[in-house]
Amino acid sequence: MSDATGLAPEVPTLAGRRCTLRALRAADAPSIQRHADDPEVARNLFDGFPQPYTLAEAERWCGPMHRQKAFAHVFGIAVEGDEVAGCISVTPQDGLWACSALVGYWLGRAHWRRGIVGEALQLVTAWAWDAFPATTRLWMPIYARNLGSQGVARHAGYVLEGRMPLAMRKDGRAIDAVMYGCTRPGMRPSEEGRGS
Repeated sequence: MSDATGLAPEVPTLAGRRCTLRALRAADAPSIQRHADDPEVARNLFDGFPQPYTLAEAERWCGPMHRQKAFAHVFGIAVEGDEVAGCISVTPQDGLWACSALVGYWLGRAHWRRGIVGEALQLVTAWAWDAFPATTRLWMPIYARNLGSQGVARHAGYVLEGRMPLAMRKDGRAIDAVMYGCTRPGMRPSEEGRGS
């Protein structure tokens, strides 16, 4: 799903009590840079997330970069005063995994432990079921050490689907990961291939 430029379309605005999810704008770059340029935030984000996180990186991200196919549907997480303090995304997969979409999120440390990302994940999950009728599963890999992110996933109705020892690379070494996911409401996992 992309527009004439090959970019993902602008995302809609989704309003909650603690946050609003909306399209990123060029004016969000300074706030994104301030929140993302924190080693504690970057510690639990995948390799490739720049650190230090410069204003130039934030300006590229808040431009067309966040709408590229690799990132697909990115929402800014706006908190008090419409300040964007993080992002949440849904990336539909293709090929073998075409019925699944990958979810990812981060939030600036000043806003942790307030239920903001849990609400954002609930909002984006409900949106994804409507936006992608062929998607039957949303999932996210999380570093096993990231207990806060696992709590967010559980709060939003995602379940632990598995543990993956030494499955992900971070800072040049393999670390353990866990997989959280949820299936479309009303659908049950296939019984095929299960032992009797």
